[in-house]
Amino acid sequence: MFKLEDVCYGYTDGRLALNKVNLQVRPGEWLAVLGANGSGKSTLARHLNGLLRAGSGRVLVAGRLVEDYQNLQDLRRLVGIVFQNPDNQIVGNSVEEDVAFGLENLGVPRPEMRERIAWALQLVGLSGREKVDPSALSGGQKQRLAIAGALAMQPKALLLDEATSMLDPVGVAEVLQVLQGLHAQGLTIVMITHNMSEVLYTDRAVVMAEGRLLLDKPPQELFAHTKDLAQWHIELPGVTQLGNLLGVSGCLDLTQLLDALSKEAV
Repeated sequence: MFKLEDVCYGYTDGRLALNKVNLQVRPGEWLAVLGANGSGKSTLARHLNGLLRAGSGRVLVAGRLVEDYQNLQDLRRLVGIVFQNPDNQIVGNSVEEDVAFGLENLGVPRPEMRERIAWALQLVGLSGREKVDPSALSGGQKQRLAIAGALAMQPKALLLDEATSMLDPVGVAEVLQVLQGLHAQGLTIVMITHNMSEVLYTDRAVVMAEGRLLLDKPPQELFAHTKDLAQWHIELPGVTQLGNLLGVSGCLDLTQLLDALSKEAV
């Protein structure tokens, strides 16, 4: 779905936000991109739907160079994006008006628009709230509404740029549940995050620091790099930290930790 080849992107002061990044994301894959603030992970996300253009190197989306998409709206319909603050993405006076906004800009016929709105709201668990003022929604519901707006465009991939960082634990759980359902249906997901607990849901995770891609591992292998992750200011999930203290490394959840401890006791 995505391919980056030796991608560099620099700021006006000469600093590199991306430094020869090579990355491939397969269709239907759920990838987490981890890193501390300033690591380059959000800059990378913005290259995947044309919000930023590489200073050098190549970015391909669905087999085509980003530069070959003469109309960037075509690219952004293909790759939806959800940002950190849901309040900054809500433009409608009701839930259904908000989801309809992007479709109206595309000139989607009304009958098809109604079908897409109903479909997207059902996917994110907001059916029945079509007439509700978005300001009355919880943080998690607002972020699910933002996801519905992106899904109504029928993208092939969804980018989430720190989309859960402003939510409480209940809101985070709501969004992750929606993402699990979308992933099961084959949607490609790229999730930019600093929260290692969210990596448990993904197929693969990469770690960035100072614009470079440093690690590319499945979650269970990533968590074994305790010293490296600490050096890059990435905090392990509580269960993994507890397991490390007890001499059992790489545990992703409480069940794995208990199983590992029981085997140690035998």
